[in-house]
Amino acid sequence: MKISLDSPARRAAFEILQRVEEGSFANVLLANKEAELKQRDRALCHELVMGVLRRQQWLDQLTKHYANREVLTLDLGVLIAIRLGLYQLRFLSRIPVSAAVNESVNLVRLARLRSAEGFVNAILRRATREMAYDPLADVIDPVDRLSLETSHPRRLIERWTEALGVAEAEALARANNDPSPVAFRVVRTKANEAEILDRLKSEGAKLLASEIAKAAWRVSGATNLLRELVGSGQIYLQDEGSQLVAEVLDAKVGERVLDLCAAPGSKTTQIADLASDSLSLVAADLHEHRLAVLDRAIKSQHLKSIRRIALNGLEPLPFLNDSFDRVLVDAPCSGTGTLRRNPEIRYRISNEDIRDLSTRQNRLVFNASRMVRPGGRLVYSTCSIERDENEAVVKAFLEANGDFAPVRLHVKSSLITDSGAARTWPHRNDTDGFFITALQRKER
Repeated sequence: MKISLDSPARRAAFEILQRVEEGSFANVLLANKEAELKQRDRALCHELVMGVLRRQQWLDQLTKHYANREVLTLDLGVLIAIRLGLYQLRFLSRIPVSAAVNESVNLVRLARLRSAEGFVNAILRRATREMAYDPLADVIDPVDRLSLETSHPRRLIERWTEALGVAEAEALARANNDPSPVAFRVVRTKANEAEILDRLKSEGAKLLASEIAKAAWRVSGATNLLRELVGSGQIYLQDEGSQLVAEVLDAKVGERVLDLCAAPGSKTTQIADLASDSLSLVAADLHEHRLAVLDRAIKSQHLKSIRRIALNGLEPLPFLNDSFDRVLVDAPCSGTGTLRRNPEIRYRISNEDIRDLSTRQNRLVFNASRMVRPGGRLVYSTCSIERDENEAVVKAFLEANGDFAPVRLHVKSSLITDSGAARTWPHRNDTDGFFITALQRKER
């Protein structure tokens, strides 16, 4: 529902948070809103949306205290307005108290929830008088305490504590509430890396070569130039862990490559770019609308070697067996390695979802493996940190397929796991959480 308000940033944040509750993803909605907002409003809108999502459970506990009622009894629009107000009061010291309160009340009014104006005003006014209230004060159980403090459902904290130990689980949960660094790669088939880096530096950007992926750079500053370079296809924003996947695949000029789960196209286009756009790359995905996103990435980077096809990777593939030199299965997953960028995922994913995804991932890997020629390479990756979706999938595949063996990965030694795979972590590497393994098919 469109509303009119003096604060475009708060209006946009309110609308985005409503749509997130309906199942949309915040990062996509924020990107779509950029053109409508001035730079200052874009920054505030992003901070409000991501901040509220990262602190949602904690904010709801505040709401429960100040309202003397369960949050599930509140109208969704009212609850979102309160979350926005409380986030500003507790976390944004530069926002005047009066603005945080009054603009939240305006949101309720202009969203046609006038009967709740007094209620929202009363809650936020009480919050300004009781700023010392700590929702954690009476929480004794350590899992419940970490769950509330970091706004992660208890089921995730329990999973991570079991898999990683208490200290690592806590570090991971805390890291998930930090902003991600901006990382990019220069599109080599379209731009000269040295020239691009010089332009960014001349505009005051701070650049840091990645310690994870050879082609990756971290950047801060020069926002307008960065946006221009992205728009012209000369650079591509991509997490360092994500970039490492294409480097592990290591496709060569002239090879035939299959990317089975290609959309939105970050790894697909990087594979082509690293091989100087001189290979034969088949990019597959399930839905045409996802392939349309891939098409835009291909077009913006002026790549010619990619042929796209819609198919269901869970079904037998429409290619000859043994027909590809390299096959990538960047499998659909829970996305728990990307909670800094997609904080809403933490509230949606269940243990049952993870089990179902693991079953699907096993099927994808089996189907993809039949396409790999003897001596060829199969790479399996996810942006999940769950062992069920990673080590367990690879272990089951290798036990059932004796003609494949793990390949030694030429990556930073600290990333290598006991099983020989590579992992990146938000709390260890300040990247998204990725799992990557490479398997070679034995020569006959």
